[in-house]
Amino acid sequence: MGLKNKWISAALFIGALVVLNVIGQYAFKRFDFTADKRFTLSEKTKSLLAKNEKPVIITVFLNGELPPAFKRLQGAVSDILSDYQAYSKADVKVVFVDPLAGLSQADQDTVVNNLYESGIEATNLSVKTEAGLTQKLVFPMAMLESDGKQFPVKLFQNLDTRGSYEDNINRAIENLEYIFTSSLKKVITGNNPRIGFSESNGELSDLQLNDAMHSLANSYLVGRVDLNTIDKAGLDKLKMLVIAKPTKAFTETEKYKINYFVMNGGSVLWSIDQVRAELDSLRGQGGQMATNSNLNLDDMLFMYGARVNYNIIADPANSAEIPVSTGVVGGQNQMQLMPWIYYPVLLPDTTESVVKKLDGIKSEFPSTVDTIGARNIKKSYILTTSAFNKVFNTPKLFSLQMVGEQLDPRSFQSHPQNVGLMLKGNFPSVFAGRPLPAGIKQPYSVENVGKAAKMIVIGDGDIFKNQVSAQNGTPFPLGYDRYSQRTFGNKALLLNIVDYFTDEDNLIALRNKEVKIRLLDKGKIKLEKTKWQLINVAAPILLLIFFAIFQHYYRKYKYAK
Repeated sequence: MGLKNKWISAALFIGALVVLNVIGQYAFKRFDFTADKRFTLSEKTKSLLAKNEKPVIITVFLNGELPPAFKRLQGAVSDILSDYQAYSKADVKVVFVDPLAGLSQADQDTVVNNLYESGIEATNLSVKTEAGLTQKLVFPMAMLESDGKQFPVKLFQNLDTRGSYEDNINRAIENLEYIFTSSLKKVITGNNPRIGFSESNGELSDLQLNDAMHSLANSYLVGRVDLNTIDKAGLDKLKMLVIAKPTKAFTETEKYKINYFVMNGGSVLWSIDQVRAELDSLRGQGGQMATNSNLNLDDMLFMYGARVNYNIIADPANSAEIPVSTGVVGGQNQMQLMPWIYYPVLLPDTTESVVKKLDGIKSEFPSTVDTIGARNIKKSYILTTSAFNKVFNTPKLFSLQMVGEQLDPRSFQSHPQNVGLMLKGNFPSVFAGRPLPAGIKQPYSVENVGKAAKMIVIGDGDIFKNQVSAQNGTPFPLGYDRYSQRTFGNKALLLNIVDYFTDEDNLIALRNKEVKIRLLDKGKIKLEKTKWQLINVAAPILLLIFFAIFQHYYRKYKYAK
């Protein structure tokens, strides 16, 4: 009877496994027991994958010999993409490749150039090891392909090579779902909103905006907008307007067109200098007087709820470096990098999704930004300086000799100064009750309060300007400083703002995901390395001997009895 019960139990167990296997073919469920739910996709991602009917190929260029931190990023990418495959209605093929494996140096250079043309950028890392610094060329990138379209994806945007990568890698892992989901949506939907960079008022040139426009052109229709000639139909086609460092006053006609664009629900990114100050003007001169600009925008920004002040912020605690001549040796000019306190590195507000987990943002002679009382407008600051700063009113005389000045720390004790402001809501019309300006024959709109819109005001016109090589005139990537060879978060800031302004699904909220980093204590590893090696080697052997002795005496006792 006992033997029969055992066979029945075994049969029931096998039958249950078969039933569960059959159910598993039609029903799918994953369980995430981690405290921070790092393996759980958001409902927005699941919905996008469930609706997708187009096959997708994802090629990840993180493979082969990688630094330990990037091995962790590779594992996180593999984990999240396996979830994408599981939840997708259409086929999602994931391939990991090492593009430089087995190639000669000449062939590697060719591959690197070809990949760069398609948007896949290599990163040369200085990785800290016990033996010192080693150089490693990696591709923290992926390529999404669907329906004949390709979209490059940057997996790791925090490329500050001066410090440890552990925190930056962790932030990259936290951003993976946002990066892949937003990129996948652009590929499979084919939605390409129009983004216009204004050019009628002395704004940054095409060369200075080269990387900004090139980076956006992968998934948006990007071009220049002349506010003098564009008409109502042209404005209606735009989704977002970028006004980057104008130097000439706006006419009432131009302001009328901007106001109509805002009333119609369009988003505007203001990056403006209220003070004229340029570092290039200081070189070869005794000094330069920084004076106020006249952009004729104060009344418009005031109505919208913002004010960019006529001042300049100095931040000795957190600033970028500039090359300064220290003399002539052997007939050659000697240059040295020195902190320039008027180039503060701005800190993103970690509570706002649009700037969350970004690196510091390099600025040049920024001004403070304040909020003004405006009804139905939600205001929040997104970029600030450190608390160790000083605000100078203009006019003010600048010279490169100021680099070597001895600073009084007591004069810089302050509170963080606001440089970036985000506005959301139904903006009031600047032209309500006013006559039509010259050149506008028929009113574009009669509403006194517009549709819901978004706006960001930054008190620095150089935030989205890329540097240009003095040798051959080629542009550097946005945010990259050719002097310190440091990459700031300016490009990531622009891409996030554009996503936030143009994405109706608000996928930027996925950046709120947090993954707690649990790293080994490197100090303890060095101090207790030998002890744990002995434990790992000796303990299994001792346990095996113990169980062998126990088994011997147990069997002897059992059978003797």
